[in-house]
Amino acid sequence: MFNSRTSFIQMLVIMNNRLRHVGSGSPAEYKIPNIEFAELNIRALGVALCLLCGALLFVPASFAQEPTLKDMLEDSAAQEEGKKAEVIAKPPAPLGPEDEFGRGVPRSTALGYLNATKERDFERAAEYLDLRNLPRGMSAEQGLELADQLKVVLDRALWIDINALSDDPMGHSDDNLPSYRDWVGKIDLPDGSVDVLLQRVPRGDGVFIWKFSNATVANIPQLYDVHGYGPFGEVLVEWLPAYSFLGFELWQWVGAIILLIVGYLIAMVPTAIVAWLVKRRNKPMSGPIAAFIRFPVRILVALIIARQFIDLLSPTVEARAILQGQTFLLLVWAWVFLRLINIMRDHLIEVRSSRGATAGPVLLRPAANALKGLVVIIFALLWLENLGFNATTILAGLGVGGIALALAAQKSIENMIGAVMLYSSQPVRIGDFCRFGDKMGVVEEIGLRATSIRTLDRTVIHVPNAAFADMHIENFAEREKIRFCPKISLRLDTTPDQIRSIIAEIKKMLLEHVDVDDDPARVRFSGFGGYSLDLDIFAYVPTTDVNHYLEVVEDLHLRIMDIISAAGTALAAPTRTVWNEDKAPPDRDAVARTEAEV
Repeated sequence: MFNSRTSFIQMLVIMNNRLRHVGSGSPAEYKIPNIEFAELNIRALGVALCLLCGALLFVPASFAQEPTLKDMLEDSAAQEEGKKAEVIAKPPAPLGPEDEFGRGVPRSTALGYLNATKERDFERAAEYLDLRNLPRGMSAEQGLELADQLKVVLDRALWIDINALSDDPMGHSDDNLPSYRDWVGKIDLPDGSVDVLLQRVPRGDGVFIWKFSNATVANIPQLYDVHGYGPFGEVLVEWLPAYSFLGFELWQWVGAIILLIVGYLIAMVPTAIVAWLVKRRNKPMSGPIAAFIRFPVRILVALIIARQFIDLLSPTVEARAILQGQTFLLLVWAWVFLRLINIMRDHLIEVRSSRGATAGPVLLRPAANALKGLVVIIFALLWLENLGFNATTILAGLGVGGIALALAAQKSIENMIGAVMLYSSQPVRIGDFCRFGDKMGVVEEIGLRATSIRTLDRTVIHVPNAAFADMHIENFAEREKIRFCPKISLRLDTTPDQIRSIIAEIKKMLLEHVDVDDDPARVRFSGFGGYSLDLDIFAYVPTTDVNHYLEVVEDLHLRIMDIISAAGTALAAPTRTVWNEDKAPPDRDAVARTEAEV
């Protein structure tokens, strides 16, 4: 799965450090009243994951030099196309000399042998072996047994590329071998390797045909000892019928089930102990972490243990190509990471909710879903890469499709980014009363696409997040007190002494009122109106409860009315002066004095 074990170990160290730092924040950040942060649980979870990831280092390495499943599928497809082409072309004569077993050329010899062993016709398969001049202890009477053993060895140690073999009666001429021999492949042994060869030999009537060389046949017992069923398989193969599926014979399927059961039993003990210790602490996240260890982690450990003994099943080349994809291992690893993301999401939601941050869970859930989707894509690409497919080509195709999708979903992406901005900067929170544009209302929901606000008319406005984030937002819920600033309009016939008395009494009342801040508490004669003398009052009511504020303001207004009434004047009303001709003339002496002063 990984190209460099050194870089993989570095990744484990970084992962462990990240998880350790989760529980090492400042007390102001993580010490939550009534809820203790499950630091030990998170650290234990990080260490367990690092150990499980490190266990991958001991998983049998991929069979890099052997064909992948993609190669086998392509080779099978090429063979099918070749057969169709031969049927369409209808060649006038077979390649090489006529032979009832089709041994005229190297390719037909290898193909005929493989077909015979596939049908378990070992009497016919023995006809493809050169049983002459065998070493002492071996004889032609062992032909059926040797044909069976060679089939077992080839299944487990060599994938024969039929299309690479020669279809010339004389074989390949450029393989640096004698003209009567062709090379099929090489099988490794502990002390070296053995070349599998086809040899051009005379038939009983003098016609030359191709068979597996006697040098190769002589090495079949040695090859079978190394690449045969093995002691575990020899026992099961005698008791079970010959049946294969996905490259595994029936006895191998039974053996795989036995290995999984044994691995599960071995993994059950340590995981049960760790889960019990975690749950015993009775912390907020103890239950989910214990369940995480009991199920996905236990199955992952069981699968890793079972893979250590996979060689006991003597898997075939086809089976190893399927195992190279590590399908079950990747599925379990994906399960582990998805469950881990859920645990971290729930933990962060609980922490933020306990601290009163109600907006976090709304954003954490879609973020966790996006992260889980990324995990699924990564493991799918790893699986395809292990099977032999080029993940770079797949990523390129996804990139082109991603650009088209991004262009089509431009507005949706803008709104999602707007949601992130609203959650990060938090100009408003759910439940806040605010003014935006020419509207006012209470924020009910900040979704991924739009923000829902209930207005004073009890209707709901849905504002796209991208537009809402760019608006001038006035958040009334953020104020710590509410301003009290009425304008008092007195009658024009109010005398200066009356105004001085009213200002003093109102200021005294504000300073003595328990629900009004002392500073500032200003009362000023601000000027002359068209029909009134105006007083401005400026003070703060230290409350954020609108209902309580209205009660205080009502009391203040009533007291101001009492003060104005006690001063012998009244509030102004709109008036208009009408001059009559019979009105007394102005004071001539006052007019003269004014003119003299001017």
